[in-house]
Amino acid sequence: MAATTFGEYLRRLRQDAGLTLEELAEASGLSPRGIGNLERGHRTTPQRGTVAALALGLKLDDEARARLASAAREGRAPDPAPRPADGLPRSVEDFVGRQKELARLRSVAAAAGSGPAPVVALSGPPGAGKTSLALHAARLLAPSFPGGRIMLDLRGLDASPPEPATLMAQVLRAAGVPDGELAKAGPDGQPGLYRRTLAARPFLVVLDNAAGESQVRPLLPGAGPSMVLVTSRRILSGLEGVDRLMLDELPAGDAQALLAGIMGRERAAAEPEQVARLAALCGRLPLALRVAGCWLATRTGWTVERYADRLAVEERRLTMLAAGDVRVGAAFGLSYRRLTPEAARLFRLLSLVPGSGVGTAVAAHLLGGDVPAAEDALEELVEMGLLGTDGSRYRLHDLLRLFARARLAEEDGEEAARAAAAGLWRWLLRTAVLAGRWFEPDHGAPARQPGLVRLGTAEEARTWLQEEGDTWLGAFRATAAAGEDATVVDVAEAMHWFSDQWMFWGHWPEVFRTAAEAAQRLGDPLLEATQLNYCAWALLVCEHRPRDSVAWSSRARAAALRAGDPGQTGWSHLYSAWALGKTGSHDEAAEHNRLAARYLAEAGDVHGGLQAAAAHGLALIEAGRYEAAVGAHRAALADLDGQAGRIEPHIAAVSRINLMMGLGRSHAALGNWPEATRCLDQGVDLCRRSPNPGLESRVLIQLARACAAAGAGERVREAYARCASLEQADPVCREEARAYLAAADREAEPAARNG
Repeated sequence: MAATTFGEYLRRLRQDAGLTLEELAEASGLSPRGIGNLERGHRTTPQRGTVAALALGLKLDDEARARLASAAREGRAPDPAPRPADGLPRSVEDFVGRQKELARLRSVAAAAGSGPAPVVALSGPPGAGKTSLALHAARLLAPSFPGGRIMLDLRGLDASPPEPATLMAQVLRAAGVPDGELAKAGPDGQPGLYRRTLAARPFLVVLDNAAGESQVRPLLPGAGPSMVLVTSRRILSGLEGVDRLMLDELPAGDAQALLAGIMGRERAAAEPEQVARLAALCGRLPLALRVAGCWLATRTGWTVERYADRLAVEERRLTMLAAGDVRVGAAFGLSYRRLTPEAARLFRLLSLVPGSGVGTAVAAHLLGGDVPAAEDALEELVEMGLLGTDGSRYRLHDLLRLFARARLAEEDGEEAARAAAAGLWRWLLRTAVLAGRWFEPDHGAPARQPGLVRLGTAEEARTWLQEEGDTWLGAFRATAAAGEDATVVDVAEAMHWFSDQWMFWGHWPEVFRTAAEAAQRLGDPLLEATQLNYCAWALLVCEHRPRDSVAWSSRARAAALRAGDPGQTGWSHLYSAWALGKTGSHDEAAEHNRLAARYLAEAGDVHGGLQAAAAHGLALIEAGRYEAAVGAHRAALADLDGQAGRIEPHIAAVSRINLMMGLGRSHAALGNWPEATRCLDQGVDLCRRSPNPGLESRVLIQLARACAAAGAGERVREAYARCASLEQADPVCREEARAYLAAADREAEPAARNG
């Protein structure tokens, strides 16, 4: 039976300690009779010195000592042990995903008690599901914290969030600390009582929706078995010594599973493609997914497709993402209203940036060229959870972009928004042209640096063009839609030789096709022929579509003949020869190669002549004339070396790589394995020095095949593994590499088991 009086409580403490009356008397310095009178209730109000002596004799810790003193003052027994508090609100039953984050939280919880009490700061954009994850984790981790669990709403977005002292008292009461003891500790002693309480037994404290570091910092315990989980829209970067988990949108599969769990699995199974579409329209953001799922669950007459069609209209997507009193846009607005004016302005303007990523230079342009101001505003947006990061770049979620665009129209006006967008597009394309011309013959570094972007070297130009690829492509599309044909052609022309450096970006056919159409509208057959030829190259090299390429090079030839230009006529024959060789039409390819060399020589195009020589060697390989191919490639390499001063370095590098690859292929076909691998190894080295991962993937495939035929098994795997790891590899080459590695792993499994 539980103790009900102070005397019974004292007797139980003595018995739990395994002491007789005499032993406790000896340990405490009190008389056996005095202790007996206390236990029998003959004395109910012992003096402080007596209580202190008893605590010393019983070897009580600080918490137990405080409980004994409180019991002596009140004359009754406290609970023999604090009941585990479960101050957690109701959790959602359809929680989905976040397995990586939950595994991390389990790992942190398992380490509790071995040092400083663990603290995890969980942050992310509005609607990322921080509270749901924290609550779900608290339920899962309950066995690790038998002392109790409590979740407090810190009301971080309120005008007057609760003070740390108020929150601290709530935790202490949940932990079973009597009000009298809280009053005795007072404001000055409460922090120490808080730390002692959380150090004495395992307690899980969830601080939800924190306003900032100053609100949270006093609530973090010292050492002990307790754990604190903090959620906030802010990153709380000022907190030290904490584990951090950054939430983002859900993976596609988890997003669709969450929708299905809310709207009904049978209903979702009937329209799986539309469920996937709906998840994408919600940006896979948990709050938006939950709102959409609840909306459909209460409107059984709607199909998923019908609702997705409504959401597909950007202007009303946020309006439709509302269910009852839960509105996605309202959640965004709570964070937006706490921004400084400069950060709020940048947030609105970022909605104009094409693509999801943005660099500091683009942000600075939007703010009038002030880089420090842009950096400060960007970091404020990150701190407030309204902007994500990806390396050195920033990322605006699709739904937040729609919210920002609505605020831009409302606060700045549509006319100002259009003017800002047009200015951004002009700046992006002007910078793209300057960067692209680094790779053009007779251009190189711009005469004047553009200011916000460093383009002093080819590598800096390459980096900017690749990092801002989605951004300037979006500006290119908008400019084309606006009918600015001359600008479109200028941009595409500046990208011609750079495209060799980034072959598998995925958008070159679009860029050059758009420019060809613009050139046709301008009525300039030479410009049209040039862009048609570029498009023929993109279809052949980037998309492996030789038959389509022949059609475009034929159109280019017709335009070039109308213009009377031998250079573009020669290039059209060159691309036709290259494509026809890949289709097996070797005689036609040879004739086009002959004509390409003639026209390019007539035009005095040394770069084109070099490409024609390389194409001739490739055609010989395709025709199975390997000895002749070796001679043709060696002659082209000698010509390249002889014209070192006339060939643009970037073009020379790409040409040398292709020639070494062709020479390696020829030697491999002849069974000259040492020479084949030497040439291909040199080609790989040249690619890495360029760098050119697209070409490198192609050389690696040839190297892997040559090593396999030569019986050099270890080198085969090494080459395929390198190819599979390249982010900008030729997709066809990467697929071959991954297929080989997967097959090799399957073959190795039985051997490993048997071994």
